[in-house]
Amino acid sequence: MAKQKLSDEDQVTQYIATSIHPLATTMQAIREVILSTDATVSEQIKWNAPAFYYNGAMAAFDAKEYKRDIVVFNLRKDNYILLIFPTGSVINDTTGILEGNYTDGRRMVAIHGEADFNTKKVALQQTIKLWLAQVEK
Repeated sequence: MAKQKLSDEDQVTQYIATSIHPLATTMQAIREVILSTDATVSEQIKWNAPAFYYNGAMAAFDAKEYKRDIVVFNLRKDNYILLIFPTGSVINDTTGILEGNYTDGRRMVAIHGEADFNTKKVALQQTIKLWLAQVEK
C-alpha cells in the first residue's frame, strides 16, 4: 500500500513539530502571523524549509524569477531565524524591517527570539501586505 503524501500545511506542521531548533515555538508564531496576513498567502516546504507564497492569479512570468514566493524560513545555527524575501527588492519597505541589498533582489528579516519577533510582527505583516499590493495580476 502506497504511503499517503501529506498536504503542504501538514508538511509545514510536521517540520516545525519535529524541529530541534531552539526557536521552534517562535517559528510557529511567525507562521501563524504570516498566514493570518491575507487569505492569498499559502504555505509549503520549499528549499527544505517553511515557505510562504501568493496563491492567487498572476500575470505569466518565468518560474526562475520566483515572483510567487513571498518569504522563506532559514534556520540559522547561531540560534536565530532569517526570513528571506526572494523578491524583497520590489517592496517599498516603509517599515524599515527589511535588511540587505543583494543584487539578486533578496531582502531579509532576522528574528532573534520571541521577544524580537513580537516587536517586528506588525511590520512583518505590513511588509507582506506591501508585497501583495505589487503583484501583477
